[in-house]
Order: sequence, then C-alpha cells, then structure tokens
Amino acid sequence: MPASYDDALRQLYRVPLLPLAQVPTPVEDLSRLRAALDAAPRLLVKRDDALGFAFGGNKVRKLEVVAADACARGADTLVTSGGLQSNHARATAAAAARLGLDCVLVLNGRRPDAPTGNTRLDELLGAEIVFVESREARAQGVRDAVERLTQDGRRPYEIPIGASMPLGALAFVRAIGELLEQIPPPDVIVHATSSGGTQAGLLAGCELHGLATRVIGVSADEPAASLAVAVRAIVEGVGERLGLDGRAFAAARPPEIDDGFVGGGYGVPTHESREAIELVARTEAIFLDPTYTAKAMAGFIEYLRAGRFTADQTILFWHTGGQVGLLA
Repeated sequence: MPASYDDALRQLYRVPLLPLAQVPTPVEDLSRLRAALDAAPRLLVKRDDALGFAFGGNKVRKLEVVAADACARGADTLVTSGGLQSNHARATAAAAARLGLDCVLVLNGRRPDAPTGNTRLDELLGAEIVFVESREARAQGVRDAVERLTQDGRRPYEIPIGASMPLGALAFVRAIGELLEQIPPPDVIVHATSSGGTQAGLLAGCELHGLATRVIGVSADEPAASLAVAVRAIVEGVGERLGLDGRAFAAARPPEIDDGFVGGGYGVPTHESREAIELVARTEAIFLDPTYTAKAMAGFIEYLRAGRFTADQTILFWHTGGQVGLLA
C-alpha cells in the first residue's frame, strides 16, 4: 500500500464525528436466501438498517461526520431537502433533535392530509417542513430557507441531498475499515445508489485499504452515466480532504453502476423489487424499502440467478436501510 494511503487513513480517523450510531452493524449470512435461489457463492448482508438511531440507515453514518462539522461551525439549524419519504430528511431531523438544533426540511410533493412514514417522523422530531412542487424546485427552496434564517440572525448549515458530499462520504470510508474488522474482504459489494455519497465512500475505502473488492451500485433513479460523474466527483473530493491527489485517486477505481432496475423511476416499484421485498422478508426476516434497497436487492438476485459469481466468491449486500418506507 502506498505510504500516502497510510497517511490518508491516519487523517481519516482524525476527522471529528458525533457518535449517533451503534457500530459495528452486524454482518450476517444469507443462507436461507442462498438456498431459495440455489446460489453458488457465499452471501452476506451488512445490516446498516440496524444502526440503532432513528430507524438507522446509511444516512446516519454520514450525519455523524456532517453534523459534527455543523456544530464545530456554530450552526443552530440544519437545512436539507428530499422527497416526502426521504430517509435522509428523517435522519437529519433526528440528528438535529439529538443535538438540540433546529431543522428545516424542503420536501417535494403535496402536503399530506395525514402524514405517514418518514414524513410523520419528521413532524414528531420537530422539523419545520417546507413543501415544494417538484424535485427541481428543491434547490431554490433550500436557498430561500437559508436566506430567511440568515436574515433572522440564525446560523444555518446546508446539507446536500443524502449528505452526498466528500465530508459525508468519509463515513463510508470508515465503514470499510469497520467491515474489515468483522470479516475478510468480500469479493463483491452490492448496494443501492442514488445521490452517490455512499458508493463514493465505499470505493474510496476499498482503494485506501488496497482491496480488490468490486463495488456495484444499483441505481434507484439516476442514469448510470450521470451518477458515475457524481460519484467520481465525490471520490475526488474525498482524496483531496485526505491529502491525496484527488483526480488520480478517483481515476484509480472507476464506479460500477447498474441502472437496469430503476423501472418507472424514483420510488416507483417494479415486479422485481416487489419480489425482492417478499423473498428477503420470508427467507431472512429482513425488511427492504421500496425505493432503494428493494431495487438493489432485485439486482443482487438477478446477478445470482444469472450465475455472474462463482462458488468460491463471497458477495455482500450492504443494506442501507430505509425500511420506514414500507409504512408510507
């Protein structure tokens, strides 16, 4: 491993974080799913749905780092955006409540008469919710909220969707280190990808630790080409934060993204995603969400049925949470 990577790993663990999650999350065998699929490889799952804070999920890891930065900068309000059932919005509202901060969420969609799922949790956590008409309107909604808060003498801290920024991705660089304390490196990691931060962190973590592990992101919404651009940009930023040549670092491990399971679009279930939810629940008593992890698991199942992996390989599904979406 190049000495600069050693230095980068030391720098990684000097980045402050606020301990919100209960880690390490479990790594479990998917033996009954394997039998149901008559699959050859060993199948594992990394249970970030079991992080133990505010219904868990990958956004909690990111917010440990991002919220620490917000507090260090003297922020009194976290501002972010997402869809009505955004897991990131729910986790941000929960982090704000735990830290004694205010929270403004800009969510696209109509104000529901009876909020359910994550939107109901956002309300319970005390977040101010601003509803906008479309995904395209969210950015302006966030700008308006930040300007209003600033004019009122507040100190807002803006968090991009999914906390998908180099700082947030550092959490998943650390998560690879956590995984390596639990098991030998898997041959392949499959996970849901959307705004790119989780995949960027996993890629950067594998590169820094010198792993040959493939990281396959199954897109929940975005075309593979545009998502790959976003992931590369975040990996580049991670490298720069850790004192590396960001462009060279990002080029060392190109993102692998499969957009073949998006179906009708973001949050629109497919036959394959419905099957994945039922099959994993009935074989492993693990719940997937309809927006992200069900589509990623649909890809995981299809890869196994197609015989893309061999019997001597270990394939890990990184469960990024979101199961509250089942109750929406």
